[in-house]
Amino acid sequence: MKKVKYFLIFLTVFGGLLFLFNPEVFPENFQFREFLNSNPQDDIIIIFNSGGWGNTPLEKADDFSPIITGIQETLNEWGYNSIVVPYNRTKDSFLGTIGGVKGTIFSFQNQTEKLSKNIEDFLKENPGKKIIITGLSNGAAFANEIMEKLSKDKNSAVFAIEVGTPFWKKTLNSENILVFNNGGKDPLVKGDVKILFSTILKMPFRWLSAKISGKNLNFSRAFYMPNHAYSWTDIKPEVNSFLEEKLKQ
Repeated sequence: MKKVKYFLIFLTVFGGLLFLFNPEVFPENFQFREFLNSNPQDDIIIIFNSGGWGNTPLEKADDFSPIITGIQETLNEWGYNSIVVPYNRTKDSFLGTIGGVKGTIFSFQNQTEKLSKNIEDFLKENPGKKIIITGLSNGAAFANEIMEKLSKDKNSAVFAIEVGTPFWKKTLNSENILVFNNGGKDPLVKGDVKILFSTILKMPFRWLSAKISGKNLNFSRAFYMPNHAYSWTDIKPEVNSFLEEKLKQ
């Protein structure tokens, strides 16, 4: 019994140290300035932030990519050249997951500071460009943190579309931020403990069932919650109205 006790204590201490001292690792596949400087013809840059741990590629983010596609198609119809720049908040690994949890708790301070500075520098060197920061769920919280850090003189060129921002992140009150919460029905936005707890309990079983049936379901995607899904058809009118107003400024 003593050995088991000491082993559990060791695991607890080791896990705590790993959590505390595991650094936030900046994603290797995202170089904001280099990416944009290679596409100088684009009028509008759409920064994509997926939900969950933030490592889902755009082409696999079927819960958010239709919205991104809809935004870009609308801009193209209006005569704007636009490009989608993906941002991965964490690596798809065990340590990446730990970093993702830590980053969520501390509002991704390091990454948001670096990205907001990159955005400001880019706009200073490229006047007339517009940036739309988009985010789903935890990605919406990340987008909100970026908007908080941007200097006031750059806010007129940067907009955010935040979808399903979790309850632990207070949304910034800004005319340049468009927020969606499914009419107040999204349990993650409301912080509905009963539904959240039930969803978390079902996650491992949903993931295991998918694995047994041969489906490739990411563990974070197993986090299915009613009314936390958003469709482009439903939000399109409000998004279009918002963008039309902001782009005329």
